[in-house]
Amino acid sequence: MVMYLKKNFKHCIPLLLEWYVKYKRDLPWRKNRDAYCIWISEIMLQQTRVEAVIDYYNRFIKEIPNLEKLANISEDKLLKLWQGLGYYSRAKNLKKAAKILVDNGETTLPSTYIELIKLPGIGSYTAGAIASIAYQEQVPAVDGNVLRIMARIMGDYDDITDPKTKVKYEKFLKPYMPVQHSGDLNQAMMELGATICIPNGLARCNICPVSSYCTAYQKGLLSVLPVKKKRISRKIVSKVVFLFLYQGQFAIEKRSEHGLLASLYQFPNLDGFMNLEEICQYLKQKKVIYNTVSLIGTETHIFTHLEWHMVGYYIVLNEKIEDNYIWATLEELTHIYSLPTAFSKFLNKVKN
Repeated sequence: MVMYLKKNFKHCIPLLLEWYVKYKRDLPWRKNRDAYCIWISEIMLQQTRVEAVIDYYNRFIKEIPNLEKLANISEDKLLKLWQGLGYYSRAKNLKKAAKILVDNGETTLPSTYIELIKLPGIGSYTAGAIASIAYQEQVPAVDGNVLRIMARIMGDYDDITDPKTKVKYEKFLKPYMPVQHSGDLNQAMMELGATICIPNGLARCNICPVSSYCTAYQKGLLSVLPVKKKRISRKIVSKVVFLFLYQGQFAIEKRSEHGLLASLYQFPNLDGFMNLEEICQYLKQKKVIYNTVSLIGTETHIFTHLEWHMVGYYIVLNEKIEDNYIWATLEELTHIYSLPTAFSKFLNKVKN
């Protein structure tokens, strides 16, 4: 049975390569095999849809076109460029890795999987993608798309969220990586998973190049495979967000260097919930001299294991609050300070 399945997958390889050449999407990071560009795109694509990444990628490459620029950019400017992509540790690890390489006299990324995986923020998938696409090293790049495809082709009931399953397929795929085309095979599988063998909704098996070799398709197991354990329910946290405005400037503060949204800027906020009357009482207790208080609205922001249920209030001040706030104009908030999406949602409501 195992030999049969291996033979099955071997037949898939030329079909996937042919399909990829014909149907691959025209994406900016596919214009060349530059390791730096591939690296930036792969990091951006983690947890983020391709459609959302394209503009960020183009802007990032224009502003930071090489390792040296990345190593020397200020963290504030870097995070501002990243604003809206989320998972900001990705951007910080980019800078850390670039600094390590530049300090060692390098002008480009290492050319081998073994050296790439040593760098901050580069795991087995990213190392495999860079090494195979940029340098044609015969290594697999196993992400969620590849795991889903392999589980369906092989008829595998192992949980694809289990790290052991990923390791299993990395070992399985390595001998099948073709000389000079390992990068294309990796990208073909990623592309198939993103456009045909999709994670949500019905797989488009009628136009899949390898459906005749797919166990899940042949045996009617598409609704069963892949197996994924249920996610742990998210913790819900209520928050009150204050947009204090004084003479055209908003009060903001920098978050801690550690933890969630580290080193980004935020509007002042409190855990819990307060209605308009309670807000007025709170401001009075804090001796805040204001002109008007108005409800902006409510927003929900979802992190991996956490949900913020937020209510925002727009408060026009008569006197500046004596606190360690930074006071920034709308233009400065737009172009200088990195305000994460959780808070910029309320700023957008005020602007509109």
